[in-house]
Amino acid sequence: MSESNISQIFADSIAVKSAAAEVLVPAINNAAQLMGNVLEADGKVLSCGNGGSAADCQHFSAELVNRFETERRALAAIALTTDSSALTSIANDYDYLRIFSRQVEAIGREGDCLLAISTSGNSDNVLEAINVAHAKQMSVISLSGGTGGKIAQALNANDVEIRVPSDSTARIQEVHLLVIHALCNSIDTRFS
Repeated sequence: MSESNISQIFADSIAVKSAAAEVLVPAINNAAQLMGNVLEADGKVLSCGNGGSAADCQHFSAELVNRFETERRALAAIALTTDSSALTSIANDYDYLRIFSRQVEAIGREGDCLLAISTSGNSDNVLEAINVAHAKQMSVISLSGGTGGKIAQALNANDVEIRVPSDSTARIQEVHLLVIHALCNSIDTRFS
């Protein structure tokens, strides 16, 4: 890799973030309001995703339970990606498709929120979690990219879709992290 290649990665990232800023700010604000309402009502935010999105779930939950940039009370957030015993037993006894939905079934409650992260919007196990969340009268916030995939089609009027305008997994993930930080900032502001 050359310095020009590295510079191009920065330029591409900046371009996608600029395009995202033009179209995603209202959706991010709506998502922050929705999460804030859930947390204010003593609900919780569950999150799920695979691979890098799983790491984003853990990052987001840690920022809510602990703190982001300001002092505030601890907030209820659970990354459904972290319990290796639950994940492997569900995958073994049922199917990998149900690793998140089974957890939503167990700990999700009406009035809670599911943060569903899939760069393609086509993660079947995330889609299953959304279906269970809807059955339990939970709201859903999706983070995706490209066309939004099957997840975009599964959302309802009470949900918020944050779809990054890019087809590059790396660029979508970079914007997802920025969105997560924007959500955390808004939540910090509300609860500080």
